[in-house]
Amino acid sequence: MSNLFCLLTPEKDSVPLKSIDAQLEVKDHVATLVSTLNFENKEDKPLETVFVFPLPGDAAVCHFSAQIGETHIVAEVMDRQQARQVYDDALSSGQKVFVLEESDESPDIFSLTVGSLPPGESASIRLEYVTELAVQADDGLRFCLPVVLNPRYQPRGSEGPSVQVTSVPASLVPYSLSFSARVSSPHPVSKIESSCPLEPLQYLNADQTQATVKLATGHKFDRDVELLIYYKDAHRPSAVVEAGQVSAKPGTLMGDPAVMVSLYPEFPESVTSNFTSCGEFVFLLDRSGSMDFPTYCGSRQSRIASAKDTLMLLLKSLPMGCYFNIYGFGDSYEQVFPKSAKYNQKNLKRAVKKVEEMGADLGGSEILEPLRQIYRQPCIPKHPRQLFIFTDGEVNYTKAVLDEVKEHSEFHRCFSFGIGEGASSELINGMAREGGGHAQFIVGKERMQPKVMQSLRFALQPLVTDISLSWDLPEGVSVTTLSLPLTALFQGQRSLIFAQLTGECSEAADGCLTVRFTTAGHPCQNQLHFSLQPACDLDFDQKEDMPFARSSIHRLAARTLIRSLEQEQREHGKPEEIEKVVDLSVQSGVSSIFTAFIAVNKSNGEPVQGPLIYRENPTYMPLLRGGLIDLMFDDSWGEKNIFRRICSSIRKRTSASKFGKACKNNLFSASSFKKNQSESIENRGDCEPTEPARDPLLELVSLQDASGCWLLDPCLAAALGKSIEELVKTRPSS
Repeated sequence: MSNLFCLLTPEKDSVPLKSIDAQLEVKDHVATLVSTLNFENKEDKPLETVFVFPLPGDAAVCHFSAQIGETHIVAEVMDRQQARQVYDDALSSGQKVFVLEESDESPDIFSLTVGSLPPGESASIRLEYVTELAVQADDGLRFCLPVVLNPRYQPRGSEGPSVQVTSVPASLVPYSLSFSARVSSPHPVSKIESSCPLEPLQYLNADQTQATVKLATGHKFDRDVELLIYYKDAHRPSAVVEAGQVSAKPGTLMGDPAVMVSLYPEFPESVTSNFTSCGEFVFLLDRSGSMDFPTYCGSRQSRIASAKDTLMLLLKSLPMGCYFNIYGFGDSYEQVFPKSAKYNQKNLKRAVKKVEEMGADLGGSEILEPLRQIYRQPCIPKHPRQLFIFTDGEVNYTKAVLDEVKEHSEFHRCFSFGIGEGASSELINGMAREGGGHAQFIVGKERMQPKVMQSLRFALQPLVTDISLSWDLPEGVSVTTLSLPLTALFQGQRSLIFAQLTGECSEAADGCLTVRFTTAGHPCQNQLHFSLQPACDLDFDQKEDMPFARSSIHRLAARTLIRSLEQEQREHGKPEEIEKVVDLSVQSGVSSIFTAFIAVNKSNGEPVQGPLIYRENPTYMPLLRGGLIDLMFDDSWGEKNIFRRICSSIRKRTSASKFGKACKNNLFSASSFKKNQSESIENRGDCEPTEPARDPLLELVSLQDASGCWLLDPCLAAALGKSIEELVKTRPSS
């Protein structure tokens, strides 16, 4: 079954969405995306369309507008309940109205409602958001324009109607996508790679610090549009100061300068040379029905196969003497050992056999109970617990899961892996954030190994505690740190800090940030000196196309503070926290769970006459993992909470090294036998996965013993494509 869907009306007519234009601007580590969605109502009745789509969980939605003919309407941010009342009033009066709001349960899902679009009329919706780009294991910065919104599973007993989902081949998608990106940085742009075909990279200046790239014509909706951006010598600590908005009041977040600090903590050599080899490693594998879907449409590998390959690499790379266990979850859960077992060849062999037998056969994605079972197990003295979670992220109750991870964060670190396209960024990133670990997204095999090894390296690093920040600024300048307190630091991994600067100083003034922490019993500190002069904007010739990009750091800072206040409100339930969130959201123009963007065109509105037909046909379509629902009004529409109805309908349909380790005892080096493998995978409309031949490297790793050695036997010879005699001749004398 495909996870790539498109909407057709009950009469098999195409959806009113006709085309999508996405423009990306990347400034160093910050990305601003502008998406323009063009709708046209070809029916003979007024039409209401609800477009449900995900965004990165840490994205700041900062602009929403609509163009209807010659009329341009810019939305304003207001309290959500007030926005819903305005929407109902406008809709009942026949006015054109548009509303954008995020999910109560998962802040990476939004709904866009295009209200009362008359017959024959067109509308263009412009949506803009800003987000930071995560640094990958190979030092590339990853931006992803997802194509699939996976249905989110609702546990048994939850409210919400069952929904039938209609899938269609990518070749029949009735709209087009254009995508272009503009990249600028103080460092030269060395290359840009993508999972989709791109036109050649175009540099805009001699020092190659500015470049543009476009999606090649003829792109099919069969996979995420993923960009990997590589800078030369980019991964160093830095701080960027952005001037406040002239129109904003001084003393406010938007009126004062904001600073974004990128930290790359350095540990003393006395710590790095003695990274521990102990630990309890607990692996939690999603075995729900959707894990049987392909990692992306056209892929020959299922999500469960990808997750098992990822898990196999980790199992073969654990240090001798540690402890480990494996859980699989769906409607129920299973575990390999009654409690965590010592890592040795006997237990590894048993675990590998169990993993090979695992399938996507446990039903729904009820992850809370196995999490609680893991947390109920007593910790093993001198073996810090490291939890690795593999899931496609199709969980509806994201906040409950994150709260559970956070509650037990003192006793473990959580490393999460999003498997396949459509994995919830809020869930995957959130579990790592709340558990003081690291998140990875794995769609194909091409970058699996470095990602797996990076997470394991982080897990083997000692726990960092007592993290504190201190600012040294000129007299007359004060600072307010906006980010949540740092709970985790890893050698070589980027951490972001946002702060508001208040006061005035000379243009030549400098500041200093000192980060103090303790790791492996050693007190450490890192310092970063930076200029307080606002950075010059890296302008493009067409910068007016993205006016909001000029305040990108302020928008991200506001989003960071909004998330912090939302969390405090959720934990303590204080009404004053809601007021703070609403005030900040309105001031900054950044969305929150308590506000919504609303745009109303009050001209030529006429009340809707007679009983109206309500039509619901929720399915999922390939834009921003998005889904469309075509709706005709009914006479009680004003009393309905549209977004709750939509979210309740998004349900998941369930079905019944040691590699890289320096080991002197190794008989063979796995890397020396790695083979290049190129396969032409036909883009099939049904997108059914068929398991491909196993990757040679993974086959080799699967034969490795717990100690890091390989037995010289026929299986090894077959994996290497050699005879036993040939291997004996090349065996090292030691």
